[in-house]
Amino acid sequence: MEKKITVYHGSNQIVEVPVFGEGKMHNDFGLGFYCTESNDLAKEWAVSSLRDGFSNKYTLDTEYLNILNLNSSDYTILNWIAVLVEHRLFSVKTPVARRAKQYLIDNFGINVNAYDLIVGYRADDSYFDYAEAFVNNGITAEQLARAMRLGKLGEQIVVKSQFAFSKIRYEGFEIADKNTYYALRKARDGEANKTYFKILEEESDGLYIQDIIRGGIKNDDARIPRNIS
Repeated sequence: MEKKITVYHGSNQIVEVPVFGEGKMHNDFGLGFYCTESNDLAKEWAVSSLRDGFSNKYTLDTEYLNILNLNSSDYTILNWIAVLVEHRLFSVKTPVARRAKQYLIDNFGINVNAYDLIVGYRADDSYFDYAEAFVNNGITAEQLARAMRLGKLGEQIVVKSQFAFSKIRYEGFEIADKNTYYALRKARDGEANKTYFKILEEESDGLYIQDIIRGGIKNDDARIPRNIS
């Protein structure tokens, strides 16, 4: 990652000064300021079917920041989902799902609060459904990894620490038109779903979460798909 990067925050409001400690606890990687390096993606995330939004632009100085890149080959798809299940509110309806959540956290979890900046997948709309299907033993780890690469899934950058917040400089905003960007958002989601259902129709001899638990599989197992930045 370059020392100085430009990031965008999609919102229904203009955010000139991001505030450390504000936001939702149950976002993908917990409390933080969620951004992307793509202005277009920020605009998609900013709009709804009823309203326009704003893409807030910032310069972020990453020098001296402790960065966790969950999309690098140092980590597996299960590291990402372990972080997700620890912070997001999942539908845990079965004993298998309850065991899966705890096993993932215990064996694949990462303390994201030890980092200044997090880079990783964004689990919105259908992508959250894919992760939930894996936890409920509905798809394999390989199918999950393939699903997360569908629909040109966006990569998000999350500012976590107070030190990292001090490195953000506001550069202005652009209006995100709902008629343009909500349509693009739905098209991206639809493309991902179409390909996802094709994946489900294919036979898979990969690892289901129940196989992972029963086998006591850990993060260094070669059968678990590595992430690709």
